[in-house]
Amino acid sequence: MLTKELLKQVRQIEIKTRGIVNEVFSGEYHSVFKGRGMEFSEVREYQIGDDIRTIDWNVSARFGHPFVKVFEEERELTLMLLVDLSGSLVFGSVEKTKQQIAAELTAILAFSAMKNNDKVGLILFTDEIEKFVPPKKGKSHILRIVREILSFEPQGNKTNIKGALEYFNHSIKKKSIAFLISDFIDNDYEKILKIVSKKHDFVNIHLEDPREKELLKSGIIKFRDAETHELRYLDTNSKIVQNFFNTKIKEREEIQNNLFKKSRVDTIKIDTSSSYVRPLIDFFKLREKRW
Repeated sequence: MLTKELLKQVRQIEIKTRGIVNEVFSGEYHSVFKGRGMEFSEVREYQIGDDIRTIDWNVSARFGHPFVKVFEEERELTLMLLVDLSGSLVFGSVEKTKQQIAAELTAILAFSAMKNNDKVGLILFTDEIEKFVPPKKGKSHILRIVREILSFEPQGNKTNIKGALEYFNHSIKKKSIAFLISDFIDNDYEKILKIVSKKHDFVNIHLEDPREKELLKSGIIKFRDAETHELRYLDTNSKIVQNFFNTKIKEREEIQNNLFKKSRVDTIKIDTSSSYVRPLIDFFKLREKRW
């Protein structure tokens, strides 16, 4: 049974994200993610300025004056959302956890797809595939996807991006739009990422919490790894600990940036302490310029 609190959260996300979609991203999704091509729609009488290459000579001959063929974009697409639900996603040092931000981003993308009459599907993963929701249309389906992300209790804690991408590649045969939402605390997925990005219109959304990039000096603190549950005490005032932490963070960022660049996959970086609207707008504007 759905709890009142969960329904309230879903409703709040629906109101917030649909408002953002209507006010900020209206038309952006449609213009950035193109349909599969153009298909014949109808014929109409020739008008001054029409391209003469579109004249239907058979119809024109039958009626004694020129008619042109009208084509429409074959619009229907499939949007797939691959959402990381590993233990590290429940972390949040500010107002919301990475998992809550992931739910809001999913809703924005899903409602944008719904406005364009596209299907939306979902893959939830940890170090295993937790749930697969086949692509469908409709508001109730979108709200179900948001509920799944907010309420789903995964069996695993660790992260296996390679496994998620392989499952996606085998499950969705036709070209689709796909967003992978994760904090990317994982490795060994470069090869499959390249394969998937060639087949699909693929985008990474990289979630980052500010406390994961900076170790505050707060004395001796007990840390628990969200994925392995390993406990460790660290003296955060120690220069050795601070230098080690900063070095590891820089190394991880450099590895990730190089991996995304080699794979030629667009990446949207989202800081959980800031609004995600501006990074999304910047992404859409950048993609529009390429067309």
